[in-house]
Amino acid sequence: MPRTPLATPAPMIPAAASGHAVGVSNDEFRAAMSQLAAGVVLVTAFEPPLDAEGPSGEDIGMTATAFLSVSLDPPLVLVSLRTGSRMDDLLDEQPHWAVSVLSESQRHIAGRFAMKNRISDRLLFEDIPYVRGEATGAALVGGALATLECRTEQRVEAGDHTLVIGRVLTAAAPIADGGPLAYFRGRYRQLG
Repeated sequence: MPRTPLATPAPMIPAAASGHAVGVSNDEFRAAMSQLAAGVVLVTAFEPPLDAEGPSGEDIGMTATAFLSVSLDPPLVLVSLRTGSRMDDLLDEQPHWAVSVLSESQRHIAGRFAMKNRISDRLLFEDIPYVRGEATGAALVGGALATLECRTEQRVEAGDHTLVIGRVLTAAAPIADGGPLAYFRGRYRQLG
């Protein structure tokens, strides 16, 4: 029998000191990836009190566009968190978190939780309707297209981000008006 030749490996592209391939800048990479439309979610977790006699704990939230389904059996999802962010640090200490898939009418929520140098999370949640998830204790936003409660199964360091893979503990798709909120070319968008 004739032997099939093995595939030739792709040539190695030298990396610049920054970690990028030679010729790929942060701006070029960002511009290329801005062409990929993504759904927008609010990731939430409850930060328990530091001690029993202190404050009662706090809801933490962050907007994410790097969120996806990984597996149906078992049900797994993945969210990408900036390494060293408050959410990354919290989920490194405690495994329970939730996701609210935002609708096109919830652009203000996405913008609020994506702000740099923002005010405290306590104030950000102040006028947003939510219920506390039964499995995680995390905030589930009212009017979201879908909600999921998760428990971290695995954390993977990837460049300047941490990929958090979570097992879905609860999932709901309440009836909500409108379509999904999307992120495309650096702006929140509606489909259609």
